[in-house]
Amino acid sequence: MSIYSTPLAWQQMMQAGVSFGAMALEAQAVIAMRVWGMAGWWNLGPQESNRMVSEKLAATMASHAATGRAMLAGQNPGAVALAAIKPLRRRTRANVRRLARRGPNL
Repeated sequence: MSIYSTPLAWQQMMQAGVSFGAMALEAQAVIAMRVWGMAGWWNLGPQESNRMVSEKLAATMASHAATGRAMLAGQNPGAVALAAIKPLRRRTRANVRRLARRGPNL
């Protein structure tokens, strides 16, 4: 029996795909707001330039750690993918919310 043949494995792979797609859209929104901020069209905090570099390292390390834990626990590929995406998605979602609250620079 293949690890992909269970309904749970298929469900987790689908959830991982949807979560990855949402993360990609959120990342594009964050990039747009930061670029607009650098052009003076969006309100950004004074540490935004530093934050956009340092947060990537922290999110990537958290993703790698979660992936390793899921693999060592013997989880199926869908669960491993979900574990890898979760820390990254948490960061992109938080950035969209934070930057959207700051609003355009009118």
